[in-house]
Amino acid sequence: MAKNRDLYITEVALRDGSHAIGHQYTVEQVMSVARSLDQAGVPYIEVAHGDGLGGSSEQYGRSRTNEMSLIEAAASVCTDTKIAVLLIPGIGTKNELKEAAELGAKMARVATHVTEADVSPQHIQLAKELGLETVGFLMMSHMAPVNKLVEQAKLMESYGADTVYVVDSAGAFLPNEVRERIKALRQSLSINIGFHAHNNLSLAMANTLVAIEEGATRIDGSVRCLGAGAGNTQTEVLVAILDRMGINTGIDLYEMMDLAENIVAPILPKPQEITRDSLVMGYAGVYSSFLLHAQRAAKHFHLDARDILIELGKRKVVGGQEDMILDVAAEIANKQKSLKV
Repeated sequence: MAKNRDLYITEVALRDGSHAIGHQYTVEQVMSVARSLDQAGVPYIEVAHGDGLGGSSEQYGRSRTNEMSLIEAAASVCTDTKIAVLLIPGIGTKNELKEAAELGAKMARVATHVTEADVSPQHIQLAKELGLETVGFLMMSHMAPVNKLVEQAKLMESYGADTVYVVDSAGAFLPNEVRERIKALRQSLSINIGFHAHNNLSLAMANTLVAIEEGATRIDGSVRCLGAGAGNTQTEVLVAILDRMGINTGIDLYEMMDLAENIVAPILPKPQEITRDSLVMGYAGVYSSFLLHAQRAAKHFHLDARDILIELGKRKVVGGQEDMILDVAAEIANKQKSLKV
């Protein structure tokens, strides 16, 4: 039975959290998490490779389990909760979106860099044709001024998106910057406004609450903070805070607490916290999913991962350019070597 809600939370641990565990989800893990989220009354669960449909590759990281199997598994155990998928044009294809819909996906989140909404119309339109609730997802939103963000959001609205998200992929936003952007979108669009946070500067919760204050009604969270970088807005904590504020999410707090403690915590290879490397990502404005890639490159070249991340920030490298991480690491290593000679 549908619940009356003041806002709608999408749980992203089974997609964004894939980054944190090296894309190693099993069918059993996904079914266990999805079943519990459905019982808790979470309206949407995003399931996919961390980089969206089609992301399993040498460049982005190979999935342990085919993502279509994970999508089908999640859909099979959910009674009321709807399964969402992320698609980044150029990584995911229309065929994969069709397959995901056939397997039970009910929402498509079409993600582009904040200045590249014009690559999304065919995917947004296909999602609408497939009967999916459709979201435009403007990644790395901190890299565009407010007027450019509004322009790109309006494009996604014109393509047929039901919702447009401001996405803080790097966890780089400060609360006043979130307030300014959500307010501008609320004044300019007639569709739903969403917000997706990362916690690299320990501001995910603060930024999310500011977004809600300014009218965002679609919010992303990750149980136990399981997401890329330092994780996302922690879902069970967000539900507790919103309950204290008198904002109805339709989600059972105790169920979320138990899920976080008993099911998700054991999946985490280590607790999600703000490490020096994830802090640097927020500080430098670097894509949160770069963390494990940069740490591996640093180990290979005997470097400090912070040096790699800072340089990536200077070069304004964005999602989809993961191959640049090794190139930058090699350049830094060669430069350091030459200085020692």
